Amino acid sequence: MAPAPGRVRLAAPALQALARDIFLAVGVGADDAALWAETLVWANLRGVDSHGVLRIPRYLELIAQGGIHPRPAMRLLKAAGAIALLDADHAPGPVAMARAMEEAIAAARRVHVGWCVARDITHAGAVGHFALRAAAAGMAGLVMTASIPLMAWPGSRRAVVSTNPIAIAIPAGRHPPLLLDMATAKVALGKIMSARQTGAPIPPDWGIDAEGAPTTDATAVATLLPMAGPKGAGLSLMIECLASLAAGNPVIAPALAGAPGTAKGGTAMNGVAIALDLAAFGDPAGFVQSVDALAEAVAAQPKAAGTDALLLPGERGDAELARRRRSGIPLPAGVWKQLTAAAARLGVSLPAPLEG
Repeated sequence: MAPAPGRVRLAAPALQALARDIFLAVGVGADDAALWAETLVWANLRGVDSHGVLRIPRYLELIAQGGIHPRPAMRLLKAAGAIALLDADHAPGPVAMARAMEEAIAAARRVHVGWCVARDITHAGAVGHFALRAAAAGMAGLVMTASIPLMAWPGSRRAVVSTNPIAIAIPAGRHPPLLLDMATAKVALGKIMSARQTGAPIPPDWGIDAEGAPTTDATAVATLLPMAGPKGAGLSLMIECLASLAAGNPVIAPALAGAPGTAKGGTAMNGVAIALDLAAFGDPAGFVQSVDALAEAVAAQPKAAGTDALLLPGERGDAELARRRRSGIPLPAGVWKQLTAAAARLGVSLPAPLEG
């Protein structure tokens, strides 16, 4: 499968090694660099390029500015029953949320449910990656993160709440885990970033300009619009309560009041990782069989004209992952140029793109 004009293709292991080596070159610890790279390339493999390696240049800027700590001193501040509170010390987001889910799973093994709130994380990428860690342990996983204002409140003309994502993973048997991974905005900010990279127009309901008017120009987007209007905005606000206020580390109210360090481009973020031991309710084998039966029942329903298949949550990403593992990950020319420049600056060797 040939890449689109202006794109290059890299094999996933090569792209992951490049990302890891770039992070190592700026002082990230070996294990953390590998985890961070793996998380980004997992997003690329599933077609969520907005949360993949195109983020690396911005991460490097934040490391240089002190917004991301390459060697964080994470501390577990509290562990009581099902609850844990983690101080992530501005760790790379995937490193912080992987640790938070580890704590949640450990608590769920003790008391059947684990709820870890992580304060002072940074951008976590595709949060479904961490929810799937619970599914791999036979548990239901739920992950949410909260950050600075990036999204309009219905009727406002500036950012009021954030695009706070939520992901839920459910283990299955024959069927892959069900995975819902969504932003509370109409689209993730990374899709705006992708459009800016390629110069592509965007739908008019993705964002508004500085005057509050809809725009199809990604470079003119001042803030994003919420998914389903007040429903998406309200869900985002509740995630701020569960992730930030529960951590004693509010983000939205200080940002709207103009507190330093919480303006657009800052790194104020918190996260929640939840694991639920499904075996506590009964036979775990029976549960996954029920998930399989549910998936099969939905997929077997009559299709509307022009529909090839009824897809379950996560299936589109699973199919894309299989394709990209075979044929490589396509990167826009602009993303490849930025990665090439970063690698040259840091003395990191570049992998050869795939041919054909």
